[in-house]
Amino acid sequence: MKKVLVAGASGYLGRYVASEFKARGFSVRALVRTPEKLASAGPNLEPAIADIVDEVFTGDATDRESLKNAARGVDIVFSCMGLTKPQDNVTSEEIDHLGNRALLEDALLHGVGKFIYISVYNAENMMDVDIVKAHEDFVADLKASGMPYTVIRPTGFFSDMGMFFSMARSGHMFMLGDGENRVNPIHGADLAKVCVDAAEGDEKEIGVGGPDIFTFNETVTMAFEALGKNPWITHIPLWVGDAALFVTGLFNRGLAGVMSFAVTVSRLDTVAPPTGTRHLGDFFRDLAAGDATER
Repeated sequence: MKKVLVAGASGYLGRYVASEFKARGFSVRALVRTPEKLASAGPNLEPAIADIVDEVFTGDATDRESLKNAARGVDIVFSCMGLTKPQDNVTSEEIDHLGNRALLEDALLHGVGKFIYISVYNAENMMDVDIVKAHEDFVADLKASGMPYTVIRPTGFFSDMGMFFSMARSGHMFMLGDGENRVNPIHGADLAKVCVDAAEGDEKEIGVGGPDIFTFNETVTMAFEALGKNPWITHIPLWVGDAALFVTGLFNRGLAGVMSFAVTVSRLDTVAPPTGTRHLGDFFRDLAAGDATER
């Protein structure tokens, strides 16, 4: 039986990837910072996986020593380990680049057969964004290492759209730009199939999105409709976002890094080759049903 290390297993995508590897007969070692999170479902309907993983390895990307031997005895390393929201005194460079590089060094030391990494679609158009640059600095390390690899580049996760849904709950959405830029986000379960297929495939780079293409305006409108609310969207000029980003960067570099990605994405179409069977409207309706159940 082949063994895989899933780094970032407690996150949105990591849970689905661990589940997909397990369903295909792999032994799964979950690398997480907080093992307790595996026992409960995530905020965007991602499943609890404590009962399906075979091993749990506790490590922190900001503490490279804690990652030693994470890859001992595994055949494949899959990593979606990265900074997903601002943290005090933590940067994307520390986690997305240097944390993953430490994991790669451990994989090389232990003779791992392949490394699968989640980066960003459209990265070449966003290299001035700290988060994207950190991802791509690691991709460069991975390509130079001699390790067989696949870099998977999704457009965005349904969990990212879940942030739009959270804002729609308030009844009012503020959106950077005119909202006419397009995106085809992908569900974690659909993306997990692509990731596990890559474990035994030969492709070096895979760009991938979900089956449906929407403007940001259409995406937010669907969220309001799922909640039974009339859409109320206030568009903020991009120059206001640029100014807010500049001021934030003077005081909080971590928050500015996340804001920079949001401002840049608001200027771009992010549409990749479509795959999958799960639809964003259904996801929003499922989130809304969960809200109704909790009331």
